[in-house]
Amino acid sequence: MTPGAALAAGGPVDAVIEGFQPRHAQQEMADRVAAAIQSHGHLVCEAGTGTGKTFAYLVPALMAGVRTILSTATRTLQDQLFHVDLPRVRAALKSEASVALLKGRSNYLCLHRMEQAAGDPLVGPREQKELAVVTAWSRETVLGDIAEVSEVSEESPLWPYVTSTVENCLGQKCPRIDDCHVKEARRRAVAADLVVVNHHLLFADMALRDAGFGEILPTAQCVVIDEAHQLPELAANAFGHALSARQLRELSRDSDRAARSEAPDMPDLREAARLLEQGVEQAIGALAQFSGKQSESLLTAHPVLGELLDTLHGHLTALGTQLELASGRGEELEACERRSAELLLKLRECLQQDDSESVRWLEAGARGFVLHVTPLSIADRFRARLEHYPAAWVFCSGTLAIGGSVAHFCRELGILEADEAVWNSPFDYANQALLHLPPIPCDPSDQRYLPLICDIAEAVFAASRGRAFFLFTSYRALEFCAARLRGRLPWPILVQGDAPRARLLAEFRRLGNAVLFGTATFWEGVDVRGEALSCVIIDKLPFAPPDDPVARARADRLAAEGRSAFNELQLPAAVITLKQGAGRLIRDAADRGVLVLCDPRLKSRGYGKLFLKSLPPMPVTRELSDVQKFFASFEGKADAGKAGSIG
Repeated sequence: MTPGAALAAGGPVDAVIEGFQPRHAQQEMADRVAAAIQSHGHLVCEAGTGTGKTFAYLVPALMAGVRTILSTATRTLQDQLFHVDLPRVRAALKSEASVALLKGRSNYLCLHRMEQAAGDPLVGPREQKELAVVTAWSRETVLGDIAEVSEVSEESPLWPYVTSTVENCLGQKCPRIDDCHVKEARRRAVAADLVVVNHHLLFADMALRDAGFGEILPTAQCVVIDEAHQLPELAANAFGHALSARQLRELSRDSDRAARSEAPDMPDLREAARLLEQGVEQAIGALAQFSGKQSESLLTAHPVLGELLDTLHGHLTALGTQLELASGRGEELEACERRSAELLLKLRECLQQDDSESVRWLEAGARGFVLHVTPLSIADRFRARLEHYPAAWVFCSGTLAIGGSVAHFCRELGILEADEAVWNSPFDYANQALLHLPPIPCDPSDQRYLPLICDIAEAVFAASRGRAFFLFTSYRALEFCAARLRGRLPWPILVQGDAPRARLLAEFRRLGNAVLFGTATFWEGVDVRGEALSCVIIDKLPFAPPDDPVARARADRLAAEGRSAFNELQLPAAVITLKQGAGRLIRDAADRGVLVLCDPRLKSRGYGKLFLKSLPPMPVTRELSDVQKFFASFEGKADAGKAGSIG
């Protein structure tokens, strides 16, 4: 039996999984995945919303009986894949393949660091209460996955104190190594036939960093990358360098704690740690006024910033010297010495990098900063990694194609030979959806633009009775529109930043008639089904900000080569992002809704046709009256029993 036949009507999946609906595109995709596995080839494909791409790669992977790695974008998607989708498919196929879930080490409780946190003065009273919850859970858990602790928010400041990183892990010298949850997770993964990971873990290993994954990837015969549209950015980060204020601050605090316990007679060591943390705080304070992504030219324009980072280099060097003097005094100090050397090397790379193939930049905020070195192109490096791991590679996403072609994605990643396919969504967009392009007399750069789209949104919300996402390309636009509409809309208003994303989504679903204002974090990875989300409004085409340092450096390089940065970089990236945002609207065969794209450039610029061609085919209108008629046509037809979930 072929994988496509297994997914057909009357097949094992249809027979066992309640509510399963056979789809021709899903069956085709499954057979193409099977062909890639058999030939050890590459498959790059887009499968529109509703195709069922998860089953389309799980079925052939399990039926092939080969060692498989499944990588997806987030921990939430990992859990959905491992705990929900995979067990159902295994049961349907009666597969005996062993499976394992492997996350990055910071997702697992570190018993040694948990014990240290109990007496750490830096762990505040609130976190001490949460620590008591974690400690009680630690006596019962088998996996040590911190996602099990629902009582402690995933944003809690406690987690860095009770989990480990590559930098602070003591490895084989840890006194709790025999009970290490990370070691056990790796052991299960090494022994499994199919391992579910996330992109960050996969790329950390591909970039030759110690992610604890190196024993698994070389033995895989098939690697499936879901949500593959994220790969170019993730690969650029993985193949570059980065150093954060958090890493330096944690080194300072861990060094101070280690000195108190293992070298109490070395006050100079503790003083060096204190000076490093002081230098970090000074740098954070100085950089905070330059919030966001900044080019390295910022350091030239403001010499005091460069001086602060040079001072930070001096403090880190001094701490490293003290830690070297303390060598042999204890395992914690030895680990800190190794970390200081590694971070010093990273800092030098970020401050002194002189490489025409990379761009230096920094990201600053009120609570910290990150220094980056990012390659201008990752095609050659990624292609080399594919050649290094000669498995079948399957890249799939709901949003890879631009104008019906995945060529841009292949070019970015250096994929030279691949089977390519695009399957459109099976949903009936012609009857389920309406695209509204409101006539707006000015471009987004005009000061009249935001007040105008607020008026448009208010009129659309009146027709949709709330039940909408208002998605923005910038925080500035979000804040303006939220402030302007907050007192004018009769429906509940939920604004990004007022609460964690998960809480906002839960409240949005519960209310059933809310309007949620969000930026990039709500453009993808959010699955709200049913009438609670019946309208998506997007403020403008999501072109990358012109001041983005990486985008600008890449554009300058293409211009120097006589090529068009707009056509090769900016336009394709904006098309993919728009497809992600628009994809929030129709998530189920019974969903209906209106997509409103406010940007007049969709009609006034030639490139607007490419955006429209890349969206699912649906009726288009310029008239608000058509929007009102659309909603009136199913007024009161509640779709009870449908629920949303992040996915």
